[in-house]
Amino acid sequence: MIGLAMKYVCPMHPKVHSNKPGRCPKCGMRLVTEKNNSEMPDERIREGGSYDRLFIIIGLIALATIAIAVNDFGRGAFTWRSVMANFMAGFFLVFSGFKLIDIKGFAEGYSTYDLLARRALWYGYAYPFLELAFGLAYLTSFHTATVNILVLIVMSFSGIGVMRSMLKKQRIQCACLGTIIKTPLGRVTLVEDFGMAMMALALILVA
Repeated sequence: MIGLAMKYVCPMHPKVHSNKPGRCPKCGMRLVTEKNNSEMPDERIREGGSYDRLFIIIGLIALATIAIAVNDFGRGAFTWRSVMANFMAGFFLVFSGFKLIDIKGFAEGYSTYDLLARRALWYGYAYPFLELAFGLAYLTSFHTATVNILVLIVMSFSGIGVMRSMLKKQRIQCACLGTIIKTPLGRVTLVEDFGMAMMALALILVA
């Protein structure tokens, strides 16, 4: 009786298959066995197809932000600046955490579409720590003009990389939640990056 041959697939490019271990010719990531890769069917890769978990995570961050805002309002300490800072703190801390679980996988995946990470892989390894630092800065109210400017630059630059991949109609997976939760690279990713950039800009303007 002939056993089934093991098949390997790229976590970031589900259409890349191989009958033996190796690396993806498109992004250089190590191929994983097909049974260990939660490959998204084509219809799930289309816009809005597999963002459920991402929306839940962002929704929980928003809910926590609202709870803090209600408490601040009751104490007479409510400000829109603190609302934005608290949301950004939650966003960066949670998203950096997912990336740090498998930092190697994130760095390799991020290099498939980020303009700097694709040329300097070390940036992919540094990026989760940048987000962690941003989150701690906002959490401790250490959101000085310098931090806001850095967030504006980093997130805008990241968004440009996403936009470039979208314009080239590349069907790849977003690394925003690392390799733990797979979501397609698309408009939602673009809104995340530029949304954070715009919030940082707002904090600069209301300083």
